[in-house]
Amino acid sequence: MTKTATTTKKRVTFQVKAEPGSEVYVAGDFNNWKPQKKLTNKNNDGVFRGTILLDRQKQYEYKFVINGKWSVDPNCVEWVPNSLGSLNSVLKT
Repeated sequence: MTKTATTTKKRVTFQVKAEPGSEVYVAGDFNNWKPQKKLTNKNNDGVFRGTILLDRQKQYEYKFVINGKWSVDPNCVEWVPNSLGSLNSVLKT
């Protein structure tokens, strides 16, 4: 008998462009909207990246926090209104 390992998690990489030297975080309903996941700019090219392990087959709302300013993902194709009168980016895993 062969057991097949199934995983309910998926690695998701978030990426956004900002000025080199910026402080960049991602926050969303996957981390209670706490900007704790810092994105890094390893190549000093202004492209900040970070990977998070998320549940598969779910929809998440998120934003980037760049130097303290909350921003939607400019590369995201889907947004939803939030209770603060702005938009959240939508990610489907």
